[in-house]
Amino acid sequence: VGVISFTWMLKVTKQGHSALSPVSESPVMSSIAILSTSLQLKYVSLGVLVLQTTSLVLTMRYSRTLQAEGPRYLASSAVVCAEVLKIVACMLLVFRDHSFSVRALNRVLKEEIFNKPLLTLKLAIPSGIYTLQNNLLYVALSNLDAATYQVTYQLKILTTALFSVSMLGKSLTIYQWLSLVILMTGIALVQWPTEVTSITKQEDLTASSQLMGLLAVLVACFSSGFAGVYFEKILKESKQSVWVRNIQLGLFGLIFGLGGVFVYDGERVRENGLFQGYNGLTCTVVALQALGGLVIAAVITYADNILKGFATSISIILSTFISYFLLEDFDPTSVFFLGAMLVIAATFLYGYESTPAVNPAKV
Repeated sequence: VGVISFTWMLKVTKQGHSALSPVSESPVMSSIAILSTSLQLKYVSLGVLVLQTTSLVLTMRYSRTLQAEGPRYLASSAVVCAEVLKIVACMLLVFRDHSFSVRALNRVLKEEIFNKPLLTLKLAIPSGIYTLQNNLLYVALSNLDAATYQVTYQLKILTTALFSVSMLGKSLTIYQWLSLVILMTGIALVQWPTEVTSITKQEDLTASSQLMGLLAVLVACFSSGFAGVYFEKILKESKQSVWVRNIQLGLFGLIFGLGGVFVYDGERVRENGLFQGYNGLTCTVVALQALGGLVIAAVITYADNILKGFATSISIILSTFISYFLLEDFDPTSVFFLGAMLVIAATFLYGYESTPAVNPAKV
């Protein structure tokens, strides 16, 4: 769904740009066409963000809890496959950006990756952290229901803000600091211990597994915040496309991922192979994890902070309903709903004044 939406967005963008070219159209008609295209892109952006975020979390959770014959697929193997798929997708995008020229693709890869070893090595740091984060997400969703995970993972807003202040020198407004306090309060309420009312739930979701899932989410939030800000800093220092940078990240991620496979799952790989337990659902999870980030990278240009807040809120609500009605692994409480509402409010409040205001002196 994300890939189809991404392709449709490129088509709409092209149509929007072509609306500027005809000389016969009046300025008013051109403005209306541009406005219509902009609105279309915003609505598509909202849909893509919600679909990617919700579908990845739910399919990953379902795949990690599904009772099936034979061994379960290895999370480390899925991370490696996602990196390979991401590299291939980014190379195709670079290939498209250079008029489908193999010579131009080889030239770009040689100049930007092999001829700039120091800049390439800088990306080993965020790549290793992203690889760790991707593995931790599997651990988290193996031990937490999708709704609790979705809400708790919003803590990455806090870690990203703190790393942005310390590493990029950004300043936060009073509303943003207030939103971070509300965010921490909401997540604390979501993680507030409640009485277990179901014997099945008590067996499947013990206190130790919940703690392991929570720790995995917390480490993933800190790694996400640091790696994201570090990657942003590198992008600001260079003028190369984000697709080439993602190829570099993917190459290091592939190396780190293979290392993780043989260090942690080497014995199981020797016994049952690298692709043990794979099925259609596993392939869907791998595709969503690999292509989801690229879709968001393309979509985020058209999504303002209010739109991203809506996407996060809808995704949390959808995850809660689907976890309760379909997966049946989540029993919502009033404390959870209060915490979730605070997290959603904090998400909107954090983006409230994040866009630069117009300076009256320059008007």
